[in-house]
Amino acid sequence: MTSPVTNELGWMLDEVLRVPEARHAILLSSDGMLRAHSKDIDRNEAERQAAALCGLQSISRSTAEFCAEETSPWQQTLVEFVDGYVFLVAAGPGAYLAVSAGQDVDMEAVTYSMHKLVDRLGREMTSPPRLTSEAAAPDGVGTE
Repeated sequence: MTSPVTNELGWMLDEVLRVPEARHAILLSSDGMLRAHSKDIDRNEAERQAAALCGLQSISRSTAEFCAEETSPWQQTLVEFVDGYVFLVAAGPGAYLAVSAGQDVDMEAVTYSMHKLVDRLGREMTSPPRLTSEAAAPDGVGTE
């Protein structure tokens, strides 16, 4: 699991940026916490973006019934701006991978690279649900 201080997986995220026009990559948990970031994005900005992208994923997931059934699992969101794109993909249970890119990026190459990275990292890119103090107690009794 990635330490929030050491950015252990950051170098792996840099691999996604080999696609021309790809700018930044971050790995975030489902609760908006930054897990890792590529080298060219400052940690404070990466944390801010992780929080925002968590909200974007939540909104995207809530619109599933507009596309299919409400139970249809979310897999990817793409946001287009005048100057580029933001790609957000599922990276395992409780984890998401986001990449920003310029307007001339090969969108297929970015998503392929993102999914390839997710496949390669497997379990390292998941964030297990946080346990409450009650759930963490061996006898099921809270530690209040």
